[in-house]
Amino acid sequence: MTSKERVLTTLAHQEADRVPINYHSNPGVDGRLKEHFGLERHDAEGLRQALAVDFRGIGVPYTGPRLHEDIPERGVKVDNWGIHRMYVEHESGGYWDYCDFPLRDADEETVANWPMPSPDDHDYSGVRDACDRNSDYALHVGGAGLGCIINTAGFHRSMEQVFCDLALDEPAGVLLIDRFLAIQLEVTERTLEAAPKGAIDFMWMGEDLGTQKGPLISMEMLRKHILPRHRPFLDLAASYDLPVMMHTCGSSSWAYEEYIKMGLRAVDTLQPEAADMSPAYLKETFGGRLAFHGCISTAGPVATGTVEETVAYCRKTLEIMMPGGGYCFAPTHSLQDNSPTENVIAMYETAMQYGRYR
Repeated sequence: MTSKERVLTTLAHQEADRVPINYHSNPGVDGRLKEHFGLERHDAEGLRQALAVDFRGIGVPYTGPRLHEDIPERGVKVDNWGIHRMYVEHESGGYWDYCDFPLRDADEETVANWPMPSPDDHDYSGVRDACDRNSDYALHVGGAGLGCIINTAGFHRSMEQVFCDLALDEPAGVLLIDRFLAIQLEVTERTLEAAPKGAIDFMWMGEDLGTQKGPLISMEMLRKHILPRHRPFLDLAASYDLPVMMHTCGSSSWAYEEYIKMGLRAVDTLQPEAADMSPAYLKETFGGRLAFHGCISTAGPVATGTVEETVAYCRKTLEIMMPGGGYCFAPTHSLQDNSPTENVIAMYETAMQYGRYR
């Protein structure tokens, strides 16, 4: 099978020739993997091929004016949404973490006038060529951040303020959410319009819905604020006959039935340590109704165990998730920099060796 055929078969809850494979990592482990395979540091495509990755994303670059300035004296990078990030080092590397939360105390007028990238200032001219060049792969629009309400608003207003906004129907917070979702939706629609018919295979969106122990928000809040704002994305995908996969961190299975009613076809991340998120629970409860993408913990044996423990862990997950199809082998999040290179190599070798149906 081609990668495209393999993924589409899996999203249809059928057994392919093998499980589809995907890859996400932090820069440290990514650089070590490229060195292991003798690749140049910027050769992302070479690494995807070395790991037999079946997925490719189709996006459009922003080509408009710079909307917000960095704060170099504080080491703060500011993107075109006005989100502030500062580099925070740790034992095995570092992250560009969110800081300042520039709209935390903003009123409705300030939010209404906050510069955001216009859909008109994106270049859609390369979409067709990107689809043609990657026609054998499973192509998606969006990613974990598409349609993501709580996190994206939190980058601007802080997580505490976002929960207050949702609980109290705070006009400034609600306006912020609706503004960035409208932009995301239009950029996604124009990207789909620019693609050859049938070239894009699925839409990927996201919303973090759980802590490690249980729901992050109530069912009432989900139905009031989240689902109605996600429906236009699922409706857009349906208009192009595309399945939708949703990234959901933490204990999120409590919300899956609601999304299944809206047409969701697959779920991503699937942290096995979180409540009601073990591979066995997910397969038993949602198998045949949802396809699964993830389950290989970035905080488990891949990061903390031996090669042998990594192989055993990945094999066990495959044994649970593979029967009947519907499983894509992938890390729960970006592989962390504390993951030994040999463990990550063993993870992907296990998928290729033991993830075959025939």
